[in-house]
Amino acid sequence: MTRPFERLLHTRRSTRAFTDDPVPRSAVERMCRAARRAPSGANLQPGRFHVLTGAALTDLVAVLHDAQARNVPHATEYSYFPSPMPAQLKARQRAAGYALYEALGIGRRDVEGRRAQFARNYAFFDAPIGVVVTIRRDMGKGCFMDLGMSLMSFLLSAEDQGFGATGIGALANYGPQIHQHLQLPPDEMVVCGIAVGVADDTAPENRFRTERAALDEFTSFRGFD
Repeated sequence: MTRPFERLLHTRRSTRAFTDDPVPRSAVERMCRAARRAPSGANLQPGRFHVLTGAALTDLVAVLHDAQARNVPHATEYSYFPSPMPAQLKARQRAAGYALYEALGIGRRDVEGRRAQFARNYAFFDAPIGVVVTIRRDMGKGCFMDLGMSLMSFLLSAEDQGFGATGIGALANYGPQIHQHLQLPPDEMVVCGIAVGVADDTAPENRFRTERAALDEFTSFRGFD
């Protein structure tokens, strides 16, 4: 029997198109509180959530677009993908990208179309709420695991409240520019962003789904009858 939590996991998706409907601060506060309830080794509770909307969000998006326009080199404060990327993982990455572009009618050889779509990361996909997620630079690798659990708790809280959301790893590409603009403490490093809003269910980018690996691809069971 599927319980509500499992349904929540299965219905959650990365939302990349939003309506103009606002998101109340109280709703985002619930998401942030849910994020803080995630498991945390030694109760260090790594990660901070800087929530922006209105002019504050518009100003940050302008900074990011300016960095893009000036071809500012991407920051490399932490490694997101393996290098080199193993063939199996590269195939997954390409399949997810192709599925998104196909849903949007962007051909595989349409370099400009793909570049324009990727640039929407830096506009938080026009969501009414943009969140910049940071972590202390002196935290160990295990704390990134804890932060990931916090992010999932945030996303599930958004889904539970009827909102759409997506993580934006690309935001770290311009971490130094974000850091300077928001005047963040020196010990904070930009890890990612989150876009939050009411999902536009008519948008094609919100209707496609990525595939998940079958159970036998990532699990092994021992000692069971």
